[in-house]
Order: sequence, then C-alpha cells, then structure tokens
Amino acid sequence: MAYPGKFFSVVLLSLTLFLVSCSDGSDNRRDMVEPDPPMPDFAAADAWLEAFVAAHENYPGGSMIVVDKTQGVIHKSAFGNQDEETVALVASLSKMPAVTLLMALHEDDANVEFDIQAPINSYLPWVGVWDSDITTEHLLSHRSGLPGEGYPLYTPIEDYLPHICQALPEGTLLACAETIFITPLPNLISLPADIFARYGGSQWQLSGGVAETVGGANWQHLWDQYIATPCELEQSRFGNNYSIATDWDGNTDSLVGLENPWIGGGMATTLDDYAKLLSLHLNGGACGDHQVLSPESVAFMKEQRTPAGKVGGSWPYWGYGMGWWVVPPEEGEDIYLYLNGGLYGSSAWIDVERQYGGVVIFEDYSGNAPDPGVTSVVWELIPIIEDAIDAVR
Repeated sequence: MAYPGKFFSVVLLSLTLFLVSCSDGSDNRRDMVEPDPPMPDFAAADAWLEAFVAAHENYPGGSMIVVDKTQGVIHKSAFGNQDEETVALVASLSKMPAVTLLMALHEDDANVEFDIQAPINSYLPWVGVWDSDITTEHLLSHRSGLPGEGYPLYTPIEDYLPHICQALPEGTLLACAETIFITPLPNLISLPADIFARYGGSQWQLSGGVAETVGGANWQHLWDQYIATPCELEQSRFGNNYSIATDWDGNTDSLVGLENPWIGGGMATTLDDYAKLLSLHLNGGACGDHQVLSPESVAFMKEQRTPAGKVGGSWPYWGYGMGWWVVPPEEGEDIYLYLNGGLYGSSAWIDVERQYGGVVIFEDYSGNAPDPGVTSVVWELIPIIEDAIDAVR
C-alpha cells in the first residue's frame, strides 16, 4: 500500500518534468509585465508656475496637468486661487475640440452626409455672399477669406457689426451663421478662399452652423454625442460668455449663450477634461475604448496649411494646421510640437516626439491680451517639462 504523501510527490515530480519538457525556457520571460518607466520630476515646473503666478497680478492663480500617451495623467498641480478642479473659460483652446467635433461628423458616413473638404454651399440652405469655393476646412484653418478677429480690434466697430453675433449670447447659432453667410462687410477686405490666413473671427461661427445643419441637431447635442460622452468629459461645455467673462464664477451652470455658443472661443473646461482630449490626439483618435476619430483624421488636423509668419492677426512665430498652431522645429528636425493659446492666458499642447501633452490654465478675464501667459509657457515652461521627461527616458 502506497502512502498518500509519496503518491502526491510522484505526481508532482511527473508534472514538473512534463512542463519543463514542453517549455523552451523563455515562457516566463515573455509573461513578465514590463515595468512603467520612471516618473519625471516636475518640481522645477511647479516652481516655475508658482513663481509666475506670484509675479503677475493679472494671473491670480495657475494650474497645470501633464498627460502621457500610455501612462495617462502623470502630473497635476495648482497655485494661487486655483485648485486642480478649477473650471475655466479657455477662449481659443476651444478651437481644437471644435475641429475634433467637425472631423467626427466628417467621418460618420453612416448617419451624416458631410465632407469637410466640400464647399459649404453644398450644405447651407442660404444664398451666401462669400467665395463659393469655401470649405469647412478653410473655415477651420483661417483660410476662408472672411475677415478675421483683428478687424473689430483695429477698425470701426460698425464695419464689423453684422458679424458680431458670434460674440454675443443672444439668439441661436444657426441664425448667427445665416447672418454671417448672407451679409457682406463692404468696408472690410474679403479674399478668395485659401490664399491667405486671417486668424479667428466669424468663420468659426459659420463652421458651427455647418455642423448643426449636417448633424441635424444643435451644437451642444452634437458635442455630447460625438465627443463628451465617449470621452467621459465631466465639465466641458460651450457657451458664449465673452461679453461677461469678468463675471465668470467657475460654474458651468452660469454659462450663457448655450443656444449660440462661441465656437472659436466659448469652451469651459477643467484640467482633467482637456487632458482627455489631448490623450485622444496622442492615441490616434481613441478615448479609452472608444475610437472617436481615425488616426488619419488626427494626422489631417496637424497638417500645416500656413507657415510661420503668414497667419494675419495673431502670433507670428508659428504656422497653423486645423485647430492646431504648428511650432517650427530647429533646422533639420521634424515638427513635434502642436499647441493652442487662449485670450485669457491658457495654453495646451501635444509633443508627438515625447508622446505627452500638457495644459496650463490662467484666468485673466479682462481680455486685454493672452501674453505673457501663452508665450511664457511656450518659451519657458515647456522646455523645463521637456528636460524633466528627457531625464528619465
């Protein structure tokens, strides 16, 4: 009679010999999980932001987030009167999300008849007064020929008044788009499409009218359907608080102009929400498990349409794609940095070489100018973050 202990020892030995004989010796190595890379030290970046806020009275607070392509959020901090959950108006940081929505409509062939490179006359039910060749791509790259936002700043307001509905909360987006489309501005220079870039202006509001027309719903509904819900955005909405920005209380319930949102600058958002949008653009159009855009559309937005120094009415240092400023690289290097800067001082960017993105939120709602917030982030803070990432990779 065999003892139970001896029996189990024999079985165990036989099983071990069988497994060893079936193994090539590398299975265990293949099954090992690669450890996460070392975390960058962002102490110098935090010190810069804290000192910047302390030195600039018009920026009583500042916050930032850094998101890695694969690791997700790797850093977040806030100083002054902001915290990491601050909801801010981000002005032109709205442009990249707006283009992302238009590209999602462009790709939804099953439900929407829309080509972003087709003339907008194909979709709008009104008789326009602008170049018949204007496409939505032209509108979103500032190349439509419509006067840009520099005109109401440097010319008599009455010359631009018919288009001022873009910056007012009253009415509806479709009504504003119709006014822009059918009303000439005889005292301002209009140009044929795609010969010159003039930053911002009513061309962005017109693109929102195109979106509502082809999508068959208002902008808020389309935003929720195509972007906010699949990306699990908790606070990001479009309103039109431009004329009352100094009254902003940090609550999306106080957004006005929900029926006529300012497409080129009316977004309210948080660090975490905007980081999800950057992650989408770092991950080939994917928000988590949801493929919101194709990799081809993500790349299409980054294609440079206007070189540095050729975008009228804004920063001369950078070129422009579609929803992204394109930072010229060093001679002999490839383009790697795409960014946005907003009127109230905020900045957002992606670095396709290091595969990370960042957002810095400032809140100077006086609207005097985005500098020194944007340019200081680009020329001073981003290099500090790059050094921190390069040190561990």
